Amino acid sequence: MLTAFARAFKTPDLRKKLLFTLAIIVLYRLGAHIPVPGVSYEAVQQCVKQASEGNNSLFGLVNMFSGGALLQITIFALGIMPYITASIILQLLTVVIPRLEALKKEGQSGTAKITQYTRYLTIALAVLQGTGLVATAKSGALFSGCVVADQVVPDQSIFTIATMVITMTAGTAVVMWLGEIITDRGIGNGMSILMFISIAAGFPGALWKIKVEGELAGGWIEFGTVILVGFAMVALVVFVEQAQRRIPVQYAKRMIGRRSYGGTSTYIPLKVNQAGVIPVIFASSLLYIPALIAQFSNSTAGWKTWIEAHFVKGDHPYYIATYFLLIVFFAFFYVAISFNPEEVADNMKKYGGFIPGIRAGRPTAEYLSYVLNRITWPGSLYLGLIALVPTMALAGFGGANANFPFGGTSILIIVGVGLETVKQIESQLQQRNYEGFLR
Repeated sequence: MLTAFARAFKTPDLRKKLLFTLAIIVLYRLGAHIPVPGVSYEAVQQCVKQASEGNNSLFGLVNMFSGGALLQITIFALGIMPYITASIILQLLTVVIPRLEALKKEGQSGTAKITQYTRYLTIALAVLQGTGLVATAKSGALFSGCVVADQVVPDQSIFTIATMVITMTAGTAVVMWLGEIITDRGIGNGMSILMFISIAAGFPGALWKIKVEGELAGGWIEFGTVILVGFAMVALVVFVEQAQRRIPVQYAKRMIGRRSYGGTSTYIPLKVNQAGVIPVIFASSLLYIPALIAQFSNSTAGWKTWIEAHFVKGDHPYYIATYFLLIVFFAFFYVAISFNPEEVADNMKKYGGFIPGIRAGRPTAEYLSYVLNRITWPGSLYLGLIALVPTMALAGFGGANANFPFGGTSILIIVGVGLETVKQIESQLQQRNYEGFLR
């Protein structure tokens, strides 16, 4: 990886792209520290010191995707999360709505139209999430337990609230624009790189907090253990993310006029983790709903007490079991809607392709479904185990497990984006430094 980056900086064109990407990242991180107008900076800083991501599980996912900007209530507080949510919603609606499915099949023009819809939906979600965040901060629920939580928004007039929501929505639009210009003029994968930076920004603080709060040898034993577990997690994630089942495909020769086409051999790569990180995001978002309802409910009924005891802190066996089962379910669900064996079998049949030993058409679709189900089981179990690492790891080190950074959504995204970025840099290097067989 380091060799690829070193070679990239020696290539003038790639060096410009890398420096441009780094400049955009600096702007993004700068915006993550500029507070929204109408917020008491002193009160926010005082409450942030008392709060931690592990204890604030209700907003932990959004805060992680914003690089800690959510709890700071900055102009980029919503971060990339509205765009991620909008992209997932559009991807799911593409399967349901025939118009969107037709647009997807139109090629580049249809994809551009879907991207435009995603932008509109991102702004709408940003308004909704910004309003919810401002209402939560105004009521003091964002920093529950903080002495000055009700002083975070001193002026609670309608004009101030509207200004805060508009500023956060504009910040989301700017983040979306920054991601797109990285894709166009930088090294590509703009949204993924911003997501990578947001998550990685919280790693140094979380690691140092483990060292400070540790009790064995001044915290160095806990710190070293977390680093070792982190390296093991990264190795495991790289191994599984790169693992795939290659199904061989043979294309028959066809004579068109006096020329022969086809006769080539290729394969269909089916990844073990075909669903990526989406099932973890789905399961986390779904489990936040009961905690959100309980937090904003003024009722003293038994159901609220039961939810707060079992689903708010995130370390109860009921929460762990439900979280694991939801991840497994959504892994199969997302694979089912993102990979259509019948469509793949029809395309293969149309172009004269077949799997050796399997008849074209319906038998091919059944075979692909069978293989996909077989490899999705280990992939879904792997996702569930990775997501539960922050809860289950280092349980004997007191509060260290609450701040464990190497696990769940964060490690999956960081490794996935890192591998994809290196592949893109290497592919661009090969285009510029191709030597062929002869030097």
